[in-house]
Amino acid sequence: MRKHTSKKLHRSAATDRVGVEKTRAAAPDWILLLLALSGMLLSGYLSFAALSDAAPAFCDQGSSCQLIQQSRWSRVLGVPLALWGFALYAVLAVHAWRQPNRLQRWRRLWLIALVGLVISLYLTLVGWIELAAFCAWCLLSLALLTAFFLRASQIWPKSATVTDWRNWLLRSGVTALLAVVVLHLYYSDLFSPRADPQLLALANHLQRSEAKFYGAFWCPACQEQKSLFGPAAEQLPYVECSPNGRKGVLARACIEEKITGYPTWIIRGRRYQQLLSTEELMRHSRFKPLAQGAAEVP
Repeated sequence: MRKHTSKKLHRSAATDRVGVEKTRAAAPDWILLLLALSGMLLSGYLSFAALSDAAPAFCDQGSSCQLIQQSRWSRVLGVPLALWGFALYAVLAVHAWRQPNRLQRWRRLWLIALVGLVISLYLTLVGWIELAAFCAWCLLSLALLTAFFLRASQIWPKSATVTDWRNWLLRSGVTALLAVVVLHLYYSDLFSPRADPQLLALANHLQRSEAKFYGAFWCPACQEQKSLFGPAAEQLPYVECSPNGRKGVLARACIEEKITGYPTWIIRGRRYQQLLSTEELMRHSRFKPLAQGAAEVP
């Protein structure tokens, strides 16, 4: 009888331990969850601003923030980058809600946080190198991802061998690197469609007619002007007025032409200090559109 009772007590204790373990496994990590929800709130606000064509707070006209928010690096596959960020934070929040103390679940959370952090660092460097600009909202998101990644690294489970960790960390690093390489190739226009023959012909016509397009790399309207031409923008008669940075000395050609705003077009002796549609450029430069199906002769 005692033996039977002892077995029942032992079985009950084991059941209690399993219940405690399940409770622990289901308990959220409140720090991770708070960071992920903060990221969702931030990226959700930026997504709303991007989709409604509204400028986020503190993104005044001509500011570094506006330049980055309106640059070609602010979208992926036509979707605002902030919306991709919202999806990332949402996935992290789901994983944080169910604390990843099981090895496989924790690895998934850590990998997603690593990829997000590396991409955020890459985009920050792109803004710095290509646009000489930083966005306060983007830096805040980077800070949240960094804090999330450090917290996730702090709670790693100790249920794997050193060899397992070494192999898995190598695979994670390669995955994060591949994500950045693919994103960089996307932004490099390597997979972009060929230039529209009509736009390419217009760009070459502007070159031959000695028209000039004066702009600055940090000017959002200049970026938009180029985007109207797609890949054909490389053939535009563009003059960079700010080769030494936003606070540097203007290019000599821009000083001589007394350029005071961007973009500025000089076409057939007339000056247009505004963004021009392709139809307006055709009209001002007296460009004759190609016949349908025709190709421009170099």
